[in-house]
Amino acid sequence: MNTKHTLKRLAGITAIIGMAALFAGCSKSQANDKVTHITYWHVNAQTLGGASVNKLVKEFNQTHKNIKVTAKFNPNMYQGLMQNLQSAQASGKVPDVVQVGWAYTNYFSDNFKYLNPNDAAQKFDKNTNSITKNFSPKTLSFAKNANGKLVGLPYSLSTPILYINKTILKKYGIDPSELSTWQGVEKASKQIKSKSGNYGVYIQEPADTWAQQAMMLSNGAQIKSNDGKAAFNSKAGQQAYQLYQDMVVKEKTALHAPWDQGMDAFINGKVAMAFTTVAQASHIKQSANFDASAIVAPTFKGKKLTVPVGGSMLTITAQSTPQQKAAWKFEKFMYKNSSLMTWDKGTGYLPPTKTALNSTIFKTYLDKNPMIKPAVDELGNAVPWTSFPKNGLDAEQSMIDARDQILSGKNVNQTLKSAQEKINVKQ
Repeated sequence: MNTKHTLKRLAGITAIIGMAALFAGCSKSQANDKVTHITYWHVNAQTLGGASVNKLVKEFNQTHKNIKVTAKFNPNMYQGLMQNLQSAQASGKVPDVVQVGWAYTNYFSDNFKYLNPNDAAQKFDKNTNSITKNFSPKTLSFAKNANGKLVGLPYSLSTPILYINKTILKKYGIDPSELSTWQGVEKASKQIKSKSGNYGVYIQEPADTWAQQAMMLSNGAQIKSNDGKAAFNSKAGQQAYQLYQDMVVKEKTALHAPWDQGMDAFINGKVAMAFTTVAQASHIKQSANFDASAIVAPTFKGKKLTVPVGGSMLTITAQSTPQQKAAWKFEKFMYKNSSLMTWDKGTGYLPPTKTALNSTIFKTYLDKNPMIKPAVDELGNAVPWTSFPKNGLDAEQSMIDARDQILSGKNVNQTLKSAQEKINVKQ
């Protein structure tokens, strides 16, 4: 047998064993039969990974007889969860593991008690190297606060991509290559509207402004300056929102609707394109009865593609040592390659760990699910989702209010100016 090949094979086996030891769920039974109960708060509705959450929690409970995890869904995405967490902290009954969106990294770290992942690894595993070995520096940066401290472990990774109904586009003579810019999307939307009466595009509108921030960033705008102040009321930010408003209000070629209604319209063939998270890929694949595909997010003419990374991190908010230990075991289970693939296949999210992202099973999955590939291609252009250091909930709500006002016809420049001033008064 070739000695070099044998050594390479042994090295690969050793790496796999090492990964299993670092992020495997602990299989040793506890010294006693007492069951530790912990709660896991998440934002995953059934169309955004809820079934996968239930599957993973069920598997964990079956394989960890001394720990019982109860999952709780929080509506209104990460904003809704943060509001519920505020109330829970006031009552003294906080959950033990919380899914925190990137936009609330600083708000969460400034306002809630949590166990730093590095401290958890040291406290329960006597190992401080497992995290840096399994997450890239860039991925870890998404989960760090303004002081550079790690708040949680990156879990859901996404970028916004443009889903397309190839059947509609072909019918009206639109080549997907024409959709690489927002100006191209606007032109195609006009063509579809004039010939069919249907909307050309839907841009997601949940309880956050992630997609709208992506539009501004890809016109060269900043959302936040280096000093932590809101900075989106720039010429570039105004231009991006003006194009968006024109499509919705003046041209009536873009659908203005809540997220679930907008996605239903796309899946039912009432809208030709949908600009939303890669985490909708599995839902679209399972539900659409047309030739659905996806392409890289549009940018503005002459501008570099820049997208905010979407998704979340898992944080430990348990306060007692037994609950913290159980929460850490649950988190390690959630980061096993097999668990991450269950999660990714059920949603479309990208794996957060280096081993999962580079695994053969993920690459095979990617080959069979080409709608995911644009999001992978965008990772090199991804920047952290804007997280304001203070009053994060109020800041996000101000941006949501501005979006809704603009899409109702209010002056773009004045609305963005007012929102920026309101945020900066509190920063």
